[in-house]
Amino acid sequence: MTEPRWLDAEEMAAWTAFLEASNLVARRVEQQLREQAGLSHPQYEILVRLAAAPDGEMRMTELAEQVVTSKSGLTYQVTQLEKAGLVRRRTCETDDRGVCAGLTDAGREKLRATAPGHVELVRANLIDVLSRDQLSAIATGLGAVARALREG
Repeated sequence: MTEPRWLDAEEMAAWTAFLEASNLVARRVEQQLREQAGLSHPQYEILVRLAAAPDGEMRMTELAEQVVTSKSGLTYQVTQLEKAGLVRRRTCETDDRGVCAGLTDAGREKLRATAPGHVELVRANLIDVLSRDQLSAIATGLGAVARALREG
């Protein structure tokens, strides 16, 4: 058995800073969305992805990939959104076996009402805390991580 490549001090500092910052930001986002809109962060992300899709509709499998969740996890969240009247499901036109999720008018309105407060929170707790160079480094670095994980 080979010896693990232990993290050096700089690597450990990066790892712990990433964990702490991502957990703190995620906690604040989740709290704000629950209090302001009665939504979880995954539910908000589903609404955002559907709003950006052509005709406000997307195949459930594609939506699960974009939101980075399991099919069962997505099904649960979409069911909650459907019960709230924010999303509807139907058989996809191009494939009778596929299911599409679509944004309802109420879902668009919920997103329109929620987005300003969400963006304000993201800006105050992440974007405005960092310089442009730091933002660029994060986007480049974490983008590389995401690509490697998706390809691997």
